[in-house]
Amino acid sequence: MGAFDLQVNGYAGVDFNGDLLSGEDLDQVCEALKKDGVGGILATFITDGLGVMCSRMERLVQLRNQNREWSKLICGIHIEGPFLNETQGYIGAHPVEHAKRSDLGEMKRLLEAAGGLTRIVTLAPERDEGFKVTRFLTEQGICVAAGHCDPTIKQLQGSIEAGLKMFTHLGNGCPMELNRHDNVIQRVLSQRDDLWISFIPDGAHVPFVTLKNYLDLVGTDRVVMVTDAIAAAGMGIGDYHFLGRDVRIGDDLVARSPDKSHLIGSTITMPRVAENLESELGFSKFEIQKVIEENPRKLIGETR
Repeated sequence: MGAFDLQVNGYAGVDFNGDLLSGEDLDQVCEALKKDGVGGILATFITDGLGVMCSRMERLVQLRNQNREWSKLICGIHIEGPFLNETQGYIGAHPVEHAKRSDLGEMKRLLEAAGGLTRIVTLAPERDEGFKVTRFLTEQGICVAAGHCDPTIKQLQGSIEAGLKMFTHLGNGCPMELNRHDNVIQRVLSQRDDLWISFIPDGAHVPFVTLKNYLDLVGTDRVVMVTDAIAAAGMGIGDYHFLGRDVRIGDDLVARSPDKSHLIGSTITMPRVAENLESELGFSKFEIQKVIEENPRKLIGETR
């Protein structure tokens, strides 16, 4: 079956969020993923101008449908944005100028461009007035995730009642410094019985000691591990230009802005995820399989 990654922005030198995606690119990505034991992914498209996001997804869908192997591995699309919290820290690596409040018409345009492949949409509950988009997506059978957000506890609970199902990469998409008691992490943890939660287990996005604390609290039944990989995943130390910006991969193989002020996606691969879970957190092979193979598929109803 292999690992299933719900959040892949790019891989092996190929950027899904680029404007020149080719069949050769998809071949390169799929070969690298198969080599790393990945059985399926959601290609992830991040915040940009609406037309740009649509054209990029349309291009991927067009190419994917030309090849059975590509269709088998790229199982769907994760739309992360543009309905995110634009505040510094919460917006993360997403371009702040394109972050906006949710709009049902624009959401429908994005879904149309994704050609029926949308499996997850990440948005900010506090930017979804009346939780209209959340309700609509839930009615369509699409998993709604919160991320890059700072909802009040009432907003979070209201979003859950409207269909919110998941929280995207907890511990990230928020400022480095938060109120020590009332913050988005604590609010999400308080709703752990009603939410699936994803984590990036590279030791940089969430230190392993912190990740262990989270997992001790929430368990593993509703947890998934993602890479949030960018095009530099698997490419090693160096300076690159991906996602429309410069990216620096340091000795720790973590992707940061050149000034090191913030993380930009990640370069971790699923083999390293498994290694980290075993060596840093003491996971058994059964537990690893659960959070990188079984749970991701269960969350989105994927049977492959």
